[in-house]
Amino acid sequence: MRNYILALDQGTTGSRAFLFDSKGAVVASAYQEFPQYFPKPGWVEHDAEEIWASCAAVIKGVLRKSRVSPQAIAAIGITNQRETTVLWDRKTGKPVHRAIVWQCRRTADICQGLRAKGLEQLFREKTGLVIDAYFSGTKIQWLLDNVKGLRRRAENGEICFGTIDSWLIWKLTGGAAHVTDPTNASRTLIFSIRTKKWDSQLLKILKIPPAILPHVQNSGSVFGRTRGQKNSGRQSGWEQSGSVWSGLPSGIPITAVLGDQQAALYGQGCYGAGTVKNTYGTGCFLVLNTGRKLIYSKKGLLSTLASDEKGKPVYALEGSVFIAGAVVQWLRDQLGVIKSSSQTEKFIQGIKDTRGVYFVPAFVGLGAPYWDSEARGLICGLTRGANARHIVRAALESMAYQIKDVFDLMQEESGCKIRALNVDGGACRNDFLMQFQADILGCRITRPKMIDSTAQGVAYLAGVTIGWWQGQKDLAKLRKTEHTFVPKMPAARRDELYAGWQQAVRRCRNIL
Repeated sequence: MRNYILALDQGTTGSRAFLFDSKGAVVASAYQEFPQYFPKPGWVEHDAEEIWASCAAVIKGVLRKSRVSPQAIAAIGITNQRETTVLWDRKTGKPVHRAIVWQCRRTADICQGLRAKGLEQLFREKTGLVIDAYFSGTKIQWLLDNVKGLRRRAENGEICFGTIDSWLIWKLTGGAAHVTDPTNASRTLIFSIRTKKWDSQLLKILKIPPAILPHVQNSGSVFGRTRGQKNSGRQSGWEQSGSVWSGLPSGIPITAVLGDQQAALYGQGCYGAGTVKNTYGTGCFLVLNTGRKLIYSKKGLLSTLASDEKGKPVYALEGSVFIAGAVVQWLRDQLGVIKSSSQTEKFIQGIKDTRGVYFVPAFVGLGAPYWDSEARGLICGLTRGANARHIVRAALESMAYQIKDVFDLMQEESGCKIRALNVDGGACRNDFLMQFQADILGCRITRPKMIDSTAQGVAYLAGVTIGWWQGQKDLAKLRKTEHTFVPKMPAARRDELYAGWQQAVRRCRNIL
């Protein structure tokens, strides 16, 4: 019997695979990191084939761990890092360049040129986004302009563009499906969130040939079916590019695709207007479901598309923080003060505060609500009494402060009073961080038992699409709360600490 759902969670620094059973429980999971490339300051790249290899490895790994036969998989859900841009040859399936990662700032000058032409409002009205190097559109333009002969090949229909979901679907289906969903398409800067179609005017401005674009379909629908290792006729994706095989047989339907933050929103049960979640991953992403109402922010939030309980598009407001969990990786890999991310909470035990130290992790600029690509990381307030533990605590606190920047603005612009925040992602395991987050926001923080809400969300939607569950009522029975954090900090202390953070941000932006 086909009684399992495979959820593939492709993130910025690693790939995970989860197997869910028909009761919505995780049977097994597997994880693998892949290399990050930094060819120039502010530039970030991935090798798309290495991403695929990591996904194939975790699929094999989760099947091996669970001892579940691949033939028992009823459906596949894919959730992915958004905005990261891949271009590949339509015939061979080989990438034409390393993928340009969402964090990469190489197209900041292109964005500045678009703003100088007075195009900010046009892009905002059509896409709900600000003109920023974060999004896919200017990354596509850069590739077409900088890879020799690529623009001609793209205009001739020889090239495919995709965010990571499209790339993985292509590989899983052996090149049979070039598709995406609205939650990923809405992050490209070339997709109208009003018409829910690729926008010809924006494509012309960015000089992007429509022939390279994937077909867009609802997040809960059949995106294609897997092709196994041995096929007659057309080669499968692994054969086309000489890469590894996933271990999956032919015929398994891919029935859900969601960008990672929209998947987490779905996994947290935020299907209706007014529900909100925050994910602590490489970055931080606060997302508020606004239902059928499209709200435009005037102060740096993004309007984007999410999914209702059946996989159809709804609107959302989002605040994107570029560096969150990545600051802990930096402490581990670049500074060497900790050996693993899980050490941070124990490392800072016994210190009452940061001794006035603030850490603004603007390694690739600042996202919402500042959108300052020129800002750079800053540790300030250092005295002779400060030590590594104070810096580590300041790094953890920086995640909570950045969320407050966005949280306060989201309440103001939506008109919603947020009394509880659903959280997920790796860093939400840190009890210190979650209590500090509750204190600095002045609201309850609810942490679920299953903190990998991205995988859970896309698995649940995949199950809804094939009829395992009927929607909100069924899914509510599957979710469990692990802990609720209640604010304890006096308001005056909260205001004092936050004022210090705001001053630190001004310093990193050279606004004194």
